[in-house]
Amino acid sequence: MAQQPRPLAMQKAQLVLGGNTEPLREEPPPCPSWTSKTQYILAQLGLSVGLSTICRFPYVCYQNGGGTFILLYLLFLFLLGIPLLFLELAARQCRHQGSINIWRTISPHLAGIGVASCLMCMLVALYYNVIIAWSLLYLARSFQHPLPESCPSTGPNHTDPKFTLSSPTTYFWYRQTLDVTPKMGVSKGLQPALVGVLLGTWVLVGASLLKGIKPSGKALYVSALFPYFILFCLLIWGLLLEGAPEGIRIMFTPKVSVWGTGQAWQQAATQVFLALGLGFGSIITYTGYGKGRSNGHRDAMLVAGLSTLTSLLATLIVFAILGAHATHHTQHCFHRNVELVSQALAVGWLPETARPPGNLTALLVPQYSPWLQGLPPALQGTLGLTDCSLDKEMNKGVEGLGLAFIVFTGTVTLLPVAPLWSSLFFLMLVGLGLGTMLGNAAAIFTPLRDIIPVLRHHRALLTVLCCARGFALGLPFVQCSGSYLVAVFDDYVATLPLVAACEALAVAWVYGAERFLADVEKETGPRLWRLYRPLWCFASPGAMVAMLATSLGQLALHPLTYQAWNHATAALWWRLYPPWALALTLGLMTVAVMPIPVVALCRVVRPPRDPPGPRDWEEEEEEEEEEEEGW
Repeated sequence: MAQQPRPLAMQKAQLVLGGNTEPLREEPPPCPSWTSKTQYILAQLGLSVGLSTICRFPYVCYQNGGGTFILLYLLFLFLLGIPLLFLELAARQCRHQGSINIWRTISPHLAGIGVASCLMCMLVALYYNVIIAWSLLYLARSFQHPLPESCPSTGPNHTDPKFTLSSPTTYFWYRQTLDVTPKMGVSKGLQPALVGVLLGTWVLVGASLLKGIKPSGKALYVSALFPYFILFCLLIWGLLLEGAPEGIRIMFTPKVSVWGTGQAWQQAATQVFLALGLGFGSIITYTGYGKGRSNGHRDAMLVAGLSTLTSLLATLIVFAILGAHATHHTQHCFHRNVELVSQALAVGWLPETARPPGNLTALLVPQYSPWLQGLPPALQGTLGLTDCSLDKEMNKGVEGLGLAFIVFTGTVTLLPVAPLWSSLFFLMLVGLGLGTMLGNAAAIFTPLRDIIPVLRHHRALLTVLCCARGFALGLPFVQCSGSYLVAVFDDYVATLPLVAACEALAVAWVYGAERFLADVEKETGPRLWRLYRPLWCFASPGAMVAMLATSLGQLALHPLTYQAWNHATAALWWRLYPPWALALTLGLMTVAVMPIPVVALCRVVRPPRDPPGPRDWEEEEEEEEEEEEGW
């Protein structure tokens, strides 16, 4: 009988035991992986479908022209989103390195890219967990009947005059949940309830990380698909509401004039980066958990397409609800004005020339507005008439986070079995937020364990210490003025595309776009879309430079303002940033990208003894094969 070849592991063991007394080099523990390709896609989708999908996309869509913004978003999705998403997916599959080492192997001068992405994840995690904590607090309060936000307590005798100036959900959000101060810099101390839910949020994040990727992977089927069940239920209910078609009409009505403003272009590009999580390192980290080889081009198209469809679905729901909400308030305004005009007609205060055409009660709202605008302003003020505009009413409801905690909540309170729907809705928000947060946390912990090998044996201690520090640093966000700080971080920490721009330049110009595509084709098999090369080399960097110039131009030409709660009028109004907030804004924008030039400068001043430089991946594979043959 012919002798069977011994397994490679037995050959290695015999060689070591046969007399090689040199200490063996410690190898890192095997990296866990998703058990299936479906889990991997759901994990990547969970990174992109987060709270910005529900809160931010509908807001910027309305503020920047509705259908016009959607077209700009799709344009930047193909110019920036899909090419850069594929770049991060393919780079991790081919280089087999973490989010820091992957750029250092291309060039030691580029190691700061990974450090900057890790730092951005840390900054985002501080305020992102606060938003999850808000959702968790509303979830805990959903198990009551009636819901507290539908009839908030205004004191022992319900005599707070501010309650009648705003809706119940608005009053509950600003006065009872946040107890918000009238401006930045005025603090009334920490909110005990928010401190408690913030601690609970960090405990959830830490427990999920300690369990590892496999328990989380099994839960992906529920956490990734459950939001779509809630969204489709809300869509069906929203489309049945009176006035929903008006909101959808406004959503798809393009405003061509916004094409001439830089804000719409900048907002659309920013939303692409936030929606897909580009430049944060979380995509690279999650790709490392993939099992076997995968077609990065197909994965990028699939994840980007599903993320876009989810954003449009959420926007459709929001605009339908806002249309119903605005229609209700417009009709209420119209009936109030009808009563005022009827009283004026009865006592003869209305001149003959100012009388409405025909019966005022028979007029429709679109016919009423032109008649009201034709009245002298002094007469309008005397009678106390207001313009019942549907567009203005919709604009009142679209205010960033107010979509989830004011508008959505106000609609949920009208549903049958409101506590059940409220608990399901905020459970969905908590799940979406945790899905993104876990990706950011993995993008922080995994590179740290890669560059500091001793941390590999203390994963639990590292997780506990990082979560405890994150909770301590997040306490300023749960002050009575903390919501203003959350808005500052959300607007100016992750909006500049410098990290993603450096990634594109590193692959396209330092390593070489053609060389990169050839390596990816060798790794995945099928021929790739050749349009990636000009996109990486010219279109994507050019678009990101224009976006950066637009952002800096707006900061330089227009004073920074924020929306503050006016206690006297029980409404939001615009205030100028104080000097310390301007310094904080510029500091955050600088700190987030500072590792890139600092590391590059350090490498120039003190170059490594044997700089790796860009190496051919084919040579690396040949070296591995030679080592195996040697064993």
